[in-house]
Amino acid sequence: MKFTTLLTTVALLSSLTVWNAPSQAIAPKIVQPTASVTRIAAGETAQEKINKLTAVKGKEGSAELMRMLYPKDLNPIGIQRGGAGTVVNLYSKADNTTISLCTTYDVIVAVRRGRIVRFPAAEVK
Repeated sequence: MKFTTLLTTVALLSSLTVWNAPSQAIAPKIVQPTASVTRIAAGETAQEKINKLTAVKGKEGSAELMRMLYPKDLNPIGIQRGGAGTVVNLYSKADNTTISLCTTYDVIVAVRRGRIVRFPAAEVK
């Protein structure tokens, strides 16, 4: 084996090893909700979840609370204008609840029982 071939192989392998660190910093692993968060969310009734979301509606962190209360349970059913741009209506089949989420600021703008594809414009402004 030639020395240049060996040197090239070592250089390529070391560059791959060095490149892994920046890629982990750019795209960190997604953290899944812990079992305790899932148990807390499962122990609450639909109305209790709606009351919690209504209390923080329009404020920072309301989308995070939504994600904790409904882990892997929300499906998009409609998109409409509202909030500060686009609003996505998310439906929880388990609780029969529709949540309207402003995608620009990642905050909840409306919460209501039932499957609602379009909220009234005054409610999602």
